[in-house]
Amino acid sequence: MPVLGFGGYFRRARDPAVLKAWYLRHLGIGPASAELPFWMADGGPVLFEPFAQDSDYFAADQPVMLNFRVSGIDSMIADLRAAGIAVETRPDWDHPDYGRFARLHDPEGHPIELWQPPETGGA
Repeated sequence: MPVLGFGGYFRRARDPAVLKAWYLRHLGIGPASAELPFWMADGGPVLFEPFAQDSDYFAADQPVMLNFRVSGIDSMIADLRAAGIAVETRPDWDHPDYGRFARLHDPEGHPIELWQPPETGGA
């Protein structure tokens, strides 16, 4: 029987409560309610892609990079920047067949990539 989807991501943190609150506030990742302690993610494509040790796709000192599928990437980038969060975009990252991309880091320096697949629409 195959795996049904992404079930969770676990990492160590210097301050777990602060990091959890940051992800909820700025990316909307967190529990749906006090009664439902899970993040209810929408179904859709998920890429599982191991990278070579010498890949320059993300910083060499980071063993992982989170990639979150989003819609409305333009407004999300604007909200993040308004909150003082540095977000990097590059025209060469975007491709009509693959979608649009943006990168940022959480408060502990972990890299995050936002990905808007081409079928999810614009801002």
